[in-house]
Amino acid sequence: ETRYSCFHGYPPLGGRPACHGHASPLSIVPALATSCNSFFCYGLNAMLSNREKYTDVNEAFDVWKSYLNKMGYGDRLGVDLPSEKKGFIPNSKFYNKVLKRNNWNAHNIISIAIGQGEILATPVQIANFAAVVANRGYYYVPHVVHERKGAPLDTLYTRKRYADIDRSIFEIIAQGMANAVTGGTCRTANLLPEIEVCGKTGTSQNPHGDDHSLFMGFAPKDNPRVAIAVVVENGRFGASNAVPIGRLMLQKFFNDSIPETDKWLENRIVNTTILPHIYTRELSIVKNDSLQNKK
Repeated sequence: ETRYSCFHGYPPLGGRPACHGHASPLSIVPALATSCNSFFCYGLNAMLSNREKYTDVNEAFDVWKSYLNKMGYGDRLGVDLPSEKKGFIPNSKFYNKVLKRNNWNAHNIISIAIGQGEILATPVQIANFAAVVANRGYYYVPHVVHERKGAPLDTLYTRKRYADIDRSIFEIIAQGMANAVTGGTCRTANLLPEIEVCGKTGTSQNPHGDDHSLFMGFAPKDNPRVAIAVVVENGRFGASNAVPIGRLMLQKFFNDSIPETDKWLENRIVNTTILPHIYTRELSIVKNDSLQNKK
């Protein structure tokens, strides 16, 4: 199996993107469990520089993009709600134009290896990808309407859409996500022994304030029933707020209520102020305004 080293960051670029402390070198399952940035940077570079399989970086990158498109990224899924956004997955022509040359390489765009840079994804696309992994390679277009009285549901919502990736790959990803919950970055979402949860954290860098906190997951690992995504703007690390909210969502789904053992967590989330510092400052100004005090 392929293993890559990580020394608190991606070594070929001097430790950028940065990473946190964990065992090294590591393969894909522990890389998913520990959310290792370096592993996925190495993976992108290996694919884009593979001249035995691809004639140049443009061909390699467009194949990479096609995989993401087939898993529901980069275009509207077709949900039965208005105003769905497309997100954005760039193609090689985009980078040829931006970089003003066609001989660029993975290191010029390395941040997309960890879902950042020019990548844009909606929460429903992230939840849909969790469903792709849960189903081991396919999804149904997400929809709110479950059935129609006197008429069949549109086939748009009943037809399987395949990622064209072997099921065995998704088994590996699911195991990595399961390990992330039992001993990695998603430990707060652990509902064992009752339910085996699979999850993955995300921390989306935000140049305008605190980072955004993300979590996606599904449960149970085998014969899954639900896939979810949580995006908390300015929520900082994925494990800080998105994972706890994900745990509460799963508790509500499987138990129809929040158990007493998790009431403290529910109270923490409900009473946590998660706002950009600028808004927090404005609220403080309003609260302390002299006219308000006189009233």
